[in-house]
Amino acid sequence: MRFYSLRNAGATAAREEGSPGAERSGSKSASLQSGIGARGGALRWSSGGDGARARGSRGRRNQTEQLQTSVIDRPALDDEMMVGDDPYNPYKSNDPDNPFYNYYDAYERPRPAPRPGYGTRYSQYGLPDLVGDPYYIQASAYVQSVPMYNLRCAAEENCLASTAYRSSVRDYDTRMLLRFPQRVKNQGTSDFLPSRPRYSWEWHSCHQHYHSMDEFSHYDLLEASSQRRVAEGHKASFCLEDTSCDYGYYRRYACTSHTQGLSPGCYDTYNADIDCQWIDITDVKPGNYILKVSINPSYQVPESDYSNNNVRCDVRYTGNYVYVSGCHISQ
Repeated sequence: MRFYSLRNAGATAAREEGSPGAERSGSKSASLQSGIGARGGALRWSSGGDGARARGSRGRRNQTEQLQTSVIDRPALDDEMMVGDDPYNPYKSNDPDNPFYNYYDAYERPRPAPRPGYGTRYSQYGLPDLVGDPYYIQASAYVQSVPMYNLRCAAEENCLASTAYRSSVRDYDTRMLLRFPQRVKNQGTSDFLPSRPRYSWEWHSCHQHYHSMDEFSHYDLLEASSQRRVAEGHKASFCLEDTSCDYGYYRRYACTSHTQGLSPGCYDTYNADIDCQWIDITDVKPGNYILKVSINPSYQVPESDYSNNNVRCDVRYTGNYVYVSGCHISQ
């Protein structure tokens, strides 16, 4: 009987909509429905819920506008700061109408505590000290014959011998390359940073990378008897980063985040199969030679010790094979 009375009350209110007292009757009907719903515990008036949601949405919009205003008025982002380190830059949208809306703003959002060594801010105490890994070179050196059409990008970086740039050279001509890997460790007390600031790095479109130093390392092939140079190569710093680190140290530099450097206790590794990690020995005769690898050869970056920047190896070249032995650190 109670539900039947409610229907009659609703119908009466609908009939009275066109009358001058429709507004008053509608309010009375609404009050009647609300009251009956409260007493019955099962009937609700949907208009009240919509109003609450609308008020809540307006409140969130006001909070969002205040947050956006504070973000706009914030100081400029530091050039050395990564996006993930910026507390003003939220990861999700703060728009209430966005399906990915996040109620918490950038300050209240819970985040994991940063691990020691991560980030992009640093303080320089002491000096870096770079040292090569002689056994890494000795274990993986080899020779390879490569056609010129696979060396066009390397040719643009002057990674080949002078005879490779003659007008008579064709794409099907081959070059004999002495390939070897390189691993450099920073055993100093501060970061090894590129000698050139970031705005002056050169973009190489063929390899799709930046050159942060004119020459990070230099390679020479010397005659064993006379120490005369017979071939040479170089390695521009296109990706100076923390490839791996000793236990207790953490990586801080990565080329993917557009930061280049080498942290203390970390290694920068170059595999033998990447461009310019070689010496062009096409014009070298078979014999006994010395491979000399110099790190930071021009001393463009200050170090605490330059006496451990060179690695020397004994090389026996047969024309088709190469045997490397006796690699050691030298002055």
